[in-house]
Amino acid sequence: MFDFEKLRGKTIVITGASRGIGYETARQLANFGTNLVLGSRNITNLSLEGFERASSVSLVEVDVSDEDSVKKFFQDTVEKYGSVDVLINSAGTGVFASILESDTQDFDMMISVNLKGTYLCSKYFGKHMIEQKNGRILNIVSIAGITAIPGCGGYCASKFGVLGLTRVLQAELRSHGVYVSAVIPGAVNSKFWDNIEPKPDIRKMISVETLAKHIIYLLIQPEDASIDEVVITPPLGIL
Repeated sequence: MFDFEKLRGKTIVITGASRGIGYETARQLANFGTNLVLGSRNITNLSLEGFERASSVSLVEVDVSDEDSVKKFFQDTVEKYGSVDVLINSAGTGVFASILESDTQDFDMMISVNLKGTYLCSKYFGKHMIEQKNGRILNIVSIAGITAIPGCGGYCASKFGVLGLTRVLQAELRSHGVYVSAVIPGAVNSKFWDNIEPKPDIRKMISVETLAKHIIYLLIQPEDASIDEVVITPPLGIL
């Protein structure tokens, strides 16, 4: 049996929380009486409809690619809540083109947001979790972090990097009572595809609602085991 009561009163930080996987995970976590800290570069349009059952919700503007912004995000969170139990690194971006035709600025942006952003948030919140001798970090990777996909050079590079970073974090933090998991989803039907053409058939993708449930299940596992990596694909494969 899954014990969702484990989540009540926990302080959970989610980046990339204004849309897609981050937003839906936060919305579902609200149902279990959690304290939610929702970080995003754009919080002005973040609707809190359906968050009524959360113990508290804080909306924080943060640029995960900027160290000063992440540092302030961390400091303000700890000042308000005292401790952080879970960090979900969900902020991400993608621009798709062949490597030879790609824009170097797009490549830099994906490395900065997807990889550097995960590094910075894990660095600051991870130190805090070591001090309190417990905590969980979930990094949302991508099937592009384990599969070479044509037209996704920069995105794959950033996500392969996130998976490598996650594995090093696991090795460095687990002895301190801090557990790090990589969530590796196939294609997800989310707003990620809004500005991408041509679009694949989003009807065949994992729904954000289903992926959020898988993420939450990782947070309520028995204490005597840790799931290091989980790959979640649509029924027909990675798309």
